[in-house]
Amino acid sequence: MNAIPRTVTVPPWALDPLQLKYVQVADHIAARIEAGDLPGGLRLPPERDLANEYDVSYVTIRKSTGLLRERGLIITMHGRGTYIVPDDRRPQP
Repeated sequence: MNAIPRTVTVPPWALDPLQLKYVQVADHIAARIEAGDLPGGLRLPPERDLANEYDVSYVTIRKSTGLLRERGLIITMHGRGTYIVPDDRRPQP
């Protein structure tokens, strides 16, 4: 399979005080997935590491990953971790 080149660039992470943090984090991770920075099949870092990376609480990351799961972008397998869903298995908008 040939990979489709991505031309989407993800802006640097910056928190907007007028929006919900967990939605902003989920949107930023989703943008990274869309841009190919986080390719399908890749295991996401542990939630505590993501909390440190985004400088938000663990609870915020838990809510963000829950939102990403609802969107069909990630899947969590108990005892194995959280993975990016491959492009061909994601729901189409």
